[in-house]
Parts: sequence; C-alpha cells; structure tokens
Amino acid sequence: MFETLEQLMITIRNRKNSPIDSSYTNKLLNHKNLSVAKVKEEIGELIDAVEKDTNKIHEAADVMYHLMVYLEANNIKIEDVMSELKKRQK
Repeated sequence: MFETLEQLMITIRNRKNSPIDSSYTNKLLNHKNLSVAKVKEEIGELIDAVEKDTNKIHEAADVMYHLMVYLEANNIKIEDVMSELKKRQK
C-alpha cells in the first residue's frame, strides 16, 4: 500500500531532476504560486466532499499528491516529515 506513495515521491523527484515540459508535476514544481493555490483548492474540495459525503477518496488523493509536490518544490523531504511524525509517537 505505501509503495504507491513511495513511487509517487520517486516520480515527483524524477520530474524535478529531469523535467518534462508537458508534465503537470513540473508545472507545479516550477510555479510556486500555482502549487500553493492547488494545495489550498484541493483541501477545500476535500472538506466539501467530506461534508457532502461524496468523492472523499478522490479528493483526499488530490490533496496528498499536491501536498507532496508542494513539499518537494520547497525542499521539504517527506522522509524528514515522516521522522518528525515518528518522534511524536507515544
């Protein structure tokens, strides 16, 4: 299950290191304002989906993807985030 997240992170990093002009991921990586806007938009859509009990999984996946791209664009390593979460476990 978590292999999917790992593979997604690899893909995002590959796009960052070897850009493909037509890649939506590259567009987000290169336009920080767009990336911020998409994270905010997708979170709003997830909240709305939860409240209406529709498309929750789809919207949650959108949030995760856009957040992962935003983190990578800002040199925040998901591994560091995971380490921080591990520290918080009781």
